[in-house]
Amino acid sequence: MSTSLSAIDQKTNTAETRSNILVPKLRFREFDGFWKKSLLDNVAKRGSGHTPSKNFANYYNGGIKWVSLADSKKLDKGYIEDTEFKISQEGIKNSSAVLHPKESVLLSRDAGVGKSAVMKSEMAVSQHFIVWQGKDEILSNWFLYHILQILKPEFERIAVGSTIKTIGLPYFKKLNIVIPDFPEQQKIASFLSSVDEKIQQLTRKKELLEQYKKGVMQNLFSGKLRFKDENGKDFPDWEEKKFKNFVKDYRLGGNYQNTTELTDYPLIKMGNLDRGKIKLDKIEYIPINQVIDSKDEIKYGDLFFNTRNTLDLVGKVAIWRNELPVAYYNSNLMYLKFDNNFFMNYSFNSYEGVKALKRFATGTTSVAAIYTKDLLKLELSIPCLEEQQKIASYLSSIDTKIESVTNQITQTQTYKKGLLQQLFV
Repeated sequence: MSTSLSAIDQKTNTAETRSNILVPKLRFREFDGFWKKSLLDNVAKRGSGHTPSKNFANYYNGGIKWVSLADSKKLDKGYIEDTEFKISQEGIKNSSAVLHPKESVLLSRDAGVGKSAVMKSEMAVSQHFIVWQGKDEILSNWFLYHILQILKPEFERIAVGSTIKTIGLPYFKKLNIVIPDFPEQQKIASFLSSVDEKIQQLTRKKELLEQYKKGVMQNLFSGKLRFKDENGKDFPDWEEKKFKNFVKDYRLGGNYQNTTELTDYPLIKMGNLDRGKIKLDKIEYIPINQVIDSKDEIKYGDLFFNTRNTLDLVGKVAIWRNELPVAYYNSNLMYLKFDNNFFMNYSFNSYEGVKALKRFATGTTSVAAIYTKDLLKLELSIPCLEEQQKIASYLSSIDTKIESVTNQITQTQTYKKGLLQQLFV
């Protein structure tokens, strides 16, 4: 980020109030004076949207970009550049849909409530969205976008409804915002946009690395790509082996009661296994007074297999990389040990490995299992140990790069969050 906090004066006092005028904690040093509270409708033109009747095919598949709930994943990323659906001029003429100018700011007030974006080009929107265009020299659209990002938790909190939560139009008619003079808005918006651009660049870099890894794994485990030995010679052909003939050890975890109370004993369950790695976002715990089998303590490099879950998720395999200082696993997970656990982690999570495991899944869509007797029949193509080590090392190096970029994204997002808390009133 080329613009740094060296260009900003930090004020240690909290925002000062002078009736309806305020001052932020952190500020670019060329600006002073108080920010002013204003009704959003007084500083921006508010617009709405509509869905043309789907009974008329000629209302759709035109050249007009139309933001709908199908575009929810494209929001909260600054610009929205394209939409899943397009409508036609006929659709506009025969409905209440409106073509909004580029740079307009949109907000979802229904499903995905609180998500926002800035239009890269002219677009229409469905009735699930509300749109604003800041008045010239009074409100910067990008400044408004960042205000809406700050207000997102508030929008999520006040939304009401059982199936689909929504925010009624009266709320927005009364919505007040606090803004500085227009030049300061532009400066803040430009700076934060540069931070957003950095996040997008890092996100794209991560996506490319993940795509590259996926392609490499497909080629490696389909036999299209092979490593050479230390002398530049081919390794022996891979051998088809039954699971029971190359697994060194396997066992299920204990039947532990679990709690959400923070204790000394984190418990890894089926929901914590992702493909290749272990997630800790919904961790549960073993009550501290419960007897625990020491064999269920997880160590670095331990490999785990998800024996039961939904039909889509059963059979996930992941490796432990010391995500926590100490943790245990329960009876829905099977501990696995091989000559090279890291290679087998990649093997099970390759296209071929996932497909092979899925063949043994039995049960319904909501409850499925892969039983040990069936797992032991599994056949996989296995290289010699030296080639396993080369494959695992290479793929691990890609994972390290992905993790590094992921950490950079997290750090930049944290940096932005801190700025939003201090640059705005």
